[in-house]
Amino acid sequence: MSKKTILVVDDEQDLLDLIEYNLIKEGYNVLKAENGLEGIQAAKDHRPNLVLLDIMMPKMDGIETCEQMRADPELRQIPIIFLTARSDEKTEIEGLNKGADDFITKPISTTKLVSRIKAVLRRFDETEEEVQRLVVHDLEIDKDRYIVVRGDEEFQLPRKEFELLYYLASRKGKVRDRQTLLNKVWGDNIYVVDRTVDVHVRKIREKLGDHYIETVKGVGYRFKD
Repeated sequence: MSKKTILVVDDEQDLLDLIEYNLIKEGYNVLKAENGLEGIQAAKDHRPNLVLLDIMMPKMDGIETCEQMRADPELRQIPIIFLTARSDEKTEIEGLNKGADDFITKPISTTKLVSRIKAVLRRFDETEEEVQRLVVHDLEIDKDRYIVVRGDEEFQLPRKEFELLYYLASRKGKVRDRQTLLNKVWGDNIYVVDRTVDVHVRKIREKLGDHYIETVKGVGYRFKD
């Protein structure tokens, strides 16, 4: 199996070198960038398997970097982990809502960091093994291209909105509570508040209409059968 490549974007050179050293020891290829602009260009040039992203950086901060990557059809499928000194809940929620797959607060031991990276990569690899094209009602949900097609319309949803829609649609008619959705879409080792699910469902409804995902009061959501 070929080595996976991790792109680390951070303006702290000492931290970049430390992370690079430990990831190489674990068998990864490592790319480095010192700000969001460099990070996006490196992602386009090399298509890494995962991006480790700081928030507070010059030229372009991590939140905007994540947002731009999720808006780019060529980059939107790459897993993103925030690694930042910002520890407030508002920033964490914003980062996850912009499409990040995990949010890690500095400082963290390199052992734990590597473990979290492996968890996200493992979860991503598992989702890649699922059926790539799902047809439900009048929607075609295409995981190869991360688009939703309805007739002549194409919808490019941010990654977490897409994965939430895919998860519910692949279990059409079955109710899933918020905690299950958090675990399956965001991962069971990540702390995300329940309203993150509500926000993503609302955004899906705004784009596709409110007749696909049904709210089951006091329980959660289901894709209508």
